[in-house]
Amino acid sequence: MALWRIRATVDDRPGYLSVLTASLALRSVNILAVQVHTTEGGAVDDFLVDAPDTMSEFELLTAIARGRGREAFVTRAEAQGLADQPTRALALAGRLVHDPDALGEALVALLDAAEVRWRPAGTVVLHGYDEQHMTLIDPAGGTYEVMRPAPAFTPAEYARAQALVEVSSAALRRGADQVTLLLPDGSELLVREAAGDDLEGVRRLHADSPSESRLRRLVEPGTGVTLLATAGERVVAMASLRTEGDLGEASLLVDHEWQRRGIGTALLRRLSAWADRADLEAVVAHVGADNVAMLRTLRRLGVTGPGERDGGLLSLTLPIRSRQVATTETPATSG
Repeated sequence: MALWRIRATVDDRPGYLSVLTASLALRSVNILAVQVHTTEGGAVDDFLVDAPDTMSEFELLTAIARGRGREAFVTRAEAQGLADQPTRALALAGRLVHDPDALGEALVALLDAAEVRWRPAGTVVLHGYDEQHMTLIDPAGGTYEVMRPAPAFTPAEYARAQALVEVSSAALRRGADQVTLLLPDGSELLVREAAGDDLEGVRRLHADSPSESRLRRLVEPGTGVTLLATAGERVVAMASLRTEGDLGEASLLVDHEWQRRGIGTALLRRLSAWADRADLEAVVAHVGADNVAMLRTLRRLGVTGPGERDGGLLSLTLPIRSRQVATTETPATSG
């Protein structure tokens, strides 16, 4: 038996796919996988099949035509084609998380493309696709042009390619947001956005052992961002910004061994910058009324007025657009 990849268009009407599969079955063609791409011209059916060794390309094309398939494309397939398309896409996304610069190679693998060309920023190339060309905006700058003589690109393939670009873009943004923080005593911390695999590190930072659901909301808020400061593998501080509409709510926690070393100041400055990019109007921080160091930090970041008091808790608002934030990454000695 031999592996083949078949693509053909049939009318998007009940029963038409079964006619095509029956025609293949009559010739002992075993269908191993099938995907259906909906287009304006009909349903594009993409098959991975196992056919008798004696069957030729012409015989396959004839079987497709007798099954009411049109615009047929047939080519030999390799064993790796046995992996279904979602599995391939997930594997490529996983690769891009660790190596976002491999986007070009990932697009070739995802789309079985003949060639991928990169064009620098400033080149007039509109993103979109036609039968043989697909153009995608490179998150690092420029444009990728993907070429495949046959079969014609489909809307589903374009959507998959755009999703892969988004994965690469997110990985690049995360890498760009990582900075090394130099403390006054010469110690260095890595400040970065939190991710799902930081759950255990954040759990150790909290003395009150939060529930699993609350821990996940802290690490990956539904809307907003959580920043971590790490010393090696250890999480020593975290700052979270949860957003609702154009307002944000900030919280900060620093390990007691690392307090009063400027880490809180540095994290809150980065949260303020994130809020500015997100076009938030203001950020509210809830602070203990006796937390002098934290209150001093918030005043330095632009908080004015007494705030609103609820028992021993103060709610202070930082207007994003009118704040004055130092531009250096080296923090002050308090916070």
